[in-house]
Order: sequence, then structure tokens, then C-alpha cells
Amino acid sequence: MPRVFDTNVQLIKYNVLKEVIRRAYDDTLQDAYLDIPKAIVPGPKATMRCCIYKERAIVQERVKMAMGGDPTNPNPVQVIDIACDECPSGGMFVTPACRGCLMHACADVCPKNAITIVDHRCTIDKDKCIECGKCTKACPYSAIIAQKRPCIQSCKPKAISINEQGAAMINNEKCVSCGACVYKCPFGAITDKSLVLDIIKILKESENNTKYKVYAVIAPAIVGQCRIGRVTQVATAIKMLGFHQVVEAALGADITLHHEAHEWAERGIMTTSCCPSFVAFIEKNYPELVKYISSSPSPMIETAKLIRRSDPTAKIVFIGPCSSKKMEYRLEKTEGMIDSVMSFEELQAFVDARDIDPTTLEDSELDNASYYGRIFAKSGGITQGIQDVAKALGVEGLKPCTMNGLDECNKALMLLKMGKATQNFFEGMACDGGCINGPLSITHGPRNVVDVDKYGNEAKEKTIDNSVKLYELSLLSEKK
Repeated sequence: MPRVFDTNVQLIKYNVLKEVIRRAYDDTLQDAYLDIPKAIVPGPKATMRCCIYKERAIVQERVKMAMGGDPTNPNPVQVIDIACDECPSGGMFVTPACRGCLMHACADVCPKNAITIVDHRCTIDKDKCIECGKCTKACPYSAIIAQKRPCIQSCKPKAISINEQGAAMINNEKCVSCGACVYKCPFGAITDKSLVLDIIKILKESENNTKYKVYAVIAPAIVGQCRIGRVTQVATAIKMLGFHQVVEAALGADITLHHEAHEWAERGIMTTSCCPSFVAFIEKNYPELVKYISSSPSPMIETAKLIRRSDPTAKIVFIGPCSSKKMEYRLEKTEGMIDSVMSFEELQAFVDARDIDPTTLEDSELDNASYYGRIFAKSGGITQGIQDVAKALGVEGLKPCTMNGLDECNKALMLLKMGKATQNFFEGMACDGGCINGPLSITHGPRNVVDVDKYGNEAKEKTIDNSVKLYELSLLSEKK
């Protein structure tokens, strides 16, 4: 197939998922743990690890994750211990670029006297070093580097540590399931549990949507993932998988925007509730700020509620870029509105396993939402919408803060906690760039922003008015 994924790690994951899905439909999963590793690592020579036996053992663990992972672990993000390459544990490292200069600026700035000059070269005492990084900035040759494991460096909630065997381990009490480590681990040792077998069961038991109808709710970020077909063609492909209807989560985003504009007008200070990792980050790190979180459901849940008001027996699968949605849909507060979650990576594996080529398909109309709902996918999209909706409502005094990634979220929330924030509406996105760069996206990068903006501009509805009317009508029909 043409290059679709950003990394080879994603490609390996895709190959495993595709085989699991294909075998689930062929009823040959009973031998999956033995057959799939041999199919993916045929040998006789190893291409990724020390030997084909270790490669196959790792693929076997990937098969387990593709089939649901550890059922006793509630976190959708888990470590495959055997795949962890035991990267250097980190710290300050002196490279061969050290020239043994006379300045000794590195030693002069060290607050703990951890640096000495031995044989004209900088030497760092790891026991004294506090990894403040001052020496890296002071060295005129940039000969000292701060070395961190990619997983630890990517984990902003500091939920990853190293066990006695040198492998990464995740502290579920700190983890917010953002999945940054999933995308950043060069060996794919941290990955997300797949729910594809649950989804296949839902589709099969619907008996072609005769016993109940199965709906797919697609995140607006999907438009940036359509490298091998238009989003309207991908919608057709989703229907060919057995879904009755494809609905834009952007419709729920319109409704969420309506709720949050009114709620902010009443409360004065508020944070968004759309990103479950951002909400979890507040709950676990700033419990005193939980009172500011919007009570509005996320667009995923709001869309599902709208569907269930018209079809109470519906089964609903969310398709998006987030590992945290695999956490959110199980939360008690979501009231079981979503039955399962599929990632964009899994969607690619699904259509390929079923031999569906989206580029050859006709278009399915997608016109469920407004411009504003569609741009929720990018950082700043909610802020843009809330400003215009507040203006239309005649609400004044809105001072929004766009927090792009958990580093920015942390800084702004600290100011809010200390009473020093100058803003009163806080849009939080755990992923840098927003949902368009979610960890389970097929591709990441600046082009996704362009695609989402274009997708937003293509919406027939330029305001959220019709989405709100549909929401109000659904409430009336529910009461009847």
C-alpha cells in the first residue's frame, strides 16, 4: 500500500490490527496468537530485534492488545514490557563535543557542584546532579545534553517511571490517557488497547441493522486523515463496514458551544469539558479547580444523546484520534451513551481488512454541523466559536485563554489557582494542535490544520442555529 502512516511503528500496529479484524470475520481467531506473529515476522532473519523469536514474542503481545489488552487494567494506554528497549534512563550527558576549554562555564553555573574537570574534560557526578539544565545552556560548544526517555519526555502529567528491570511503567493515578507516549515511543512499547472485536460483535449482532441500528459518530479531525479518499468517500466506506448512518460529532460540538456560551454567562469563570484528558488533568492535579469545569457533555456524548432521543435502541461507535475517548466512554457520567470507540488507525485497518477502497466509492453527504462545530478539531476552535456565539447573544466580558497542549494547560491553570489569571474562559486541549494531532491519528502535522479549516468553510451552516433547533426539537420529542 502507499505510505499512509507517519511511522513504521504505526504500520506494524496496523498490520496486526488488520490481521485480527480479518480473522474475526473469518472465525479463525483461535490460532491468532501463533499464526499472526509468523505472518508478520516470517524470518529467517530478524529485521527489527535481536532474533525472530523476540520479534514474534512482541507481535504476540501486540495481538493481545489488538484483541482488548489486559481486562483488569482500566487504562486504555498500556506498556508491552517485552517491547520496551530499556532506553537510557536519562540525565545530563557529556558528549565528545567537549573541548576541555579553559572557561569551565559548566562547572561555574552548577548549583550543586556536580561538575568537575578531569583530564581537561567535563565530568558530571550523577548523585549530585539535579538535572537543572544550566550547564547545557552555559557550554559554548553545546557539548552537554539533557537525555530523557522519549516516553518520559512526552508525558506531561509525569505518570511514567522506570521499574527495576529498566522498563517503562505507567502510574494510573497520574495518567490522563492522553496517549502522547503512544505516539512518541520509538519502539511501540506503549500502545492503546483496541476495541475492534467489540465493534465487530456489535455490527454482527445487529444482523445488517435489522435488530438494532449501528451509528458511527466521526470526529471532525477525520478530514485531516483522508489521504486516500475524500471524507465523504470515507463515510461511504464506514457504511460498507455495516454502519447504518454516519453522524458528525461536530453536530454535538455545535450544541456544546451553545451550552457553554450560556453557562459561562451565568458562571463568569469556566473551563471547557470537551477534552477528557484535559478534564482528567484538572481532576488529578488541580482538584480545587474542578468547580470551574463546564457541566456540558463533550461533543461525542452530546451527539450520542441526540441519536438516542430518536432511536433509543441504537448502538453507537465513536471514531476519532483520541486514546482518552477509550477512557471517557466508560465513565459513569457519560451514562453509557457510547457503546465503543474506534481510532483512525483502527478505521484504516478495518476498511483494508474488508477490502474496501474509499477512492473508488461514491460520496455520502455529510452536512450535520456548522463551521464552528467542525473547527473544534483544532486548538483555538472552541475559543473562536465561543467569542462569536457570545457576541450574537449580546454577552460581554468574555476573556478567553487558548491552552494548546498540557504544558500550556498547566501554566494557565496554575495562574487560575493562584488567582492571577487575567482570563475567564479556558479552552484546554491535551494534544499540541488539538484533536487534529491526536495520538491515534494516521498522520500528524500542519496540513491537518489547513484541512480542518477548509472542512469548516465547506459547511453549509455558518452558525449553530439549526443545530440548536434540532437539539431543542429532540428534547420535545423525548418528553412526548
